[in-house]
Amino acid sequence: MQKNDYSLLATPLRSSGRIYKEKTSKFRTHYQRDRDRIIHSTAFRRLKHKTQVFVNTSSDHFRTRITHSMEVSQIARTLGKIFKLNEDLCETLSLAHDLGHPPFGHAGEKALDTCMKNFGGFDHNIQTLRIVTILEKKYYKFNGLNLTLETLDGLIKHNGPILNKDKYENILGKNIFKNKINYIKSPSLEAQLSSISDDIAYNSHDLEDGLNAGFFSLNELKNIPLISGIVRTHLRKLKKNNKDLIYRQVTRDLINKLVSDVIRTTSLNIKREKIRSIKNVYKTKIKLVTFSNEMRLFDKEIKLFLNKKMYNNPVVLNKTKQGSIIISSLFKKIREKPSKFIKINELKMFTIERRICDFISGMTDRYAINLYKSL
Repeated sequence: MQKNDYSLLATPLRSSGRIYKEKTSKFRTHYQRDRDRIIHSTAFRRLKHKTQVFVNTSSDHFRTRITHSMEVSQIARTLGKIFKLNEDLCETLSLAHDLGHPPFGHAGEKALDTCMKNFGGFDHNIQTLRIVTILEKKYYKFNGLNLTLETLDGLIKHNGPILNKDKYENILGKNIFKNKINYIKSPSLEAQLSSISDDIAYNSHDLEDGLNAGFFSLNELKNIPLISGIVRTHLRKLKKNNKDLIYRQVTRDLINKLVSDVIRTTSLNIKREKIRSIKNVYKTKIKLVTFSNEMRLFDKEIKLFLNKKMYNNPVVLNKTKQGSIIISSLFKKIREKPSKFIKINELKMFTIERRICDFISGMTDRYAINLYKSL
């Protein structure tokens, strides 16, 4: 996309800079470089073996954090293109948004937060920032990936502006962004698109994984508004086609329905709020990228359905409960003799508990399981 093809609401092609000054590239934009740094990071590669819903040892066909991140990226890029926004930034934010997740999914996060209760807590969104600013070591002159300020801003505001930055400073350190980030400004449209693409991918792809796992049937989805029509259409074709193909078609149609709703509703929001420039985007007090009221109700209903039928399924609960026990046990064991597991002389400005937390949150499911067994 050429510069003149971009909307006035897009994050400019030319970044306002990085925390540490670097030479620009002749061949790649600022955001392409950010994306490449994320893809080449150790944390991104580890997502291949981290739980989305099913613990990584369950099956090769269920989604992991890395496949989820790629699916979010594809949806966000499509939306970015439609709105003539900065597609590279949409992609970058989507690929990076889950870097901070620990092993064993949300159960792992809850267990690690409990372990860190008296030491500042754990939050996977803030851990993502910790990875890209401190923990990744790829360069001689600085720690982290030295991403653009626009990418950092989007990662910080994945769920909206930050009105209280205390937790961020407790976990990341004081003024790590050198006063270059405005926490209370609204996020860019690219960041908002990345966030809603995360919701779209979660709902549709978790639904497909749940169907494939046999936790529920298509018939059980017939009474959920908005998806019922899609399901009824494809149920008629069940005799002539295998179930896997039907599930994929339902997923495709659902994603299309959700994406179409975002396009329609966001266009109306932009028009209603008279958003004519990126400055207007930053100043607005509401989210501009949203679902319609009807789709928000569906989003709530499908999440309740998945929570009941999938996330709280005894098979999933049993695996994630084991994961919680593993994380709690590892934290306790490592804290007894930290020098055996982590480099004591590194990152001395942070407590030993925070550095143990970094070590555990960076583990893959299988590494955590194997270390637990060895101990």
